[in-house]
Amino acid sequence: MRDIKQVQCEISRVSDIPTNTEFTEWLERQAAQHNFSTALAFADDGVIWGRFDSAWKWSGAAFAISPPFRLTTLQQIRLFGADAELFLWRGDGSWRGRLITEDGDKPRDYFDEEQLLWGKPEGAAQDGFLLMRDGGQGLEHTPPAQIAHMGKLMTRSYLDDDDDGCVKIIATRLVGTQQEMKR
Repeated sequence: MRDIKQVQCEISRVSDIPTNTEFTEWLERQAAQHNFSTALAFADDGVIWGRFDSAWKWSGAAFAISPPFRLTTLQQIRLFGADAELFLWRGDGSWRGRLITEDGDKPRDYFDEEQLLWGKPEGAAQDGFLLMRDGGQGLEHTPPAQIAHMGKLMTRSYLDDDDDGCVKIIATRLVGTQQEMKR
């Protein structure tokens, strides 16, 4: 049985997403505004992890198996932290987005789940990222070291009633590690 809780939450569309060299700066402004600490991106050429200090650092700069962060190959990206997530994806030739913040005025029921990551940590951290490798599947990725050591991410799923009165999941976001969760 899941432990259902309630939080004040706002789920909104994001528009005016830059499609040029201003994209990275815009992501940095979003991280500072919403206290995002981590990014998970999927590109044409692989998975890219990011971590935010005063600027975004990308796993491709630390490990050769992770592709560099390039807007031209990016398909989707999630910036997330304890209280919010920004999810951007390509659709119909333009960027679309959704922002979930837990400082809204609408009460929403939710539940949290642990999602295991593929692989086991291997070697030493480089620039805050750590290689995770699954020998059987041959999968490799380089999450932030704290996430790699935990081997899992927390997700939060928000609930609402459909037109028939049945409860359904209306959105799910990445939160981070259990230690980063505030609720």
